[in-house]
Amino acid sequence: MKWAPSSPHKSLIGFLLVGALLLVYMAWAYQQMPGAILYGHNHTDRPVFSYFVNEAWGGNGGAVCCTRIEGDVLTVQWIKGRTGEQVRQGVEKETITRQVPNPPRTRQDKYLHVHFFPGDQVRLFWSPNLDSPYENLKEAPEQEVANGSH
Repeated sequence: MKWAPSSPHKSLIGFLLVGALLLVYMAWAYQQMPGAILYGHNHTDRPVFSYFVNEAWGGNGGAVCCTRIEGDVLTVQWIKGRTGEQVRQGVEKETITRQVPNPPRTRQDKYLHVHFFPGDQVRLFWSPNLDSPYENLKEAPEQEVANGSH
């Protein structure tokens, strides 16, 4: 006669299988970085009309939530707008694209600060809050080199 698991055994096997799958999912989810809040800072004399980091829209000022930002090198694209005076002077809108290293990030870092500096320079900084060491700078700090440790 062939042995077949009884109903309580089937329930236990099913429960253990679901529990194992749940544990695997939780371990995977814990290893993923949380979503990012993009926070733009403009240090130039021209408005930033809109910007993107790896195709994630960052708005035209303030914080925009929530998106995944991954990769050792990020693509930052922004549209340099114009003030009323600049329009009268004939200044045109411009779209700028730069490849920049993704700075080191910890699990607590939820803000990606995107700093636009004169000379079409952009710098990035991860932070757990709204503070960034680049906030009061007038010129872009030296660019750090991406090292692949993200």
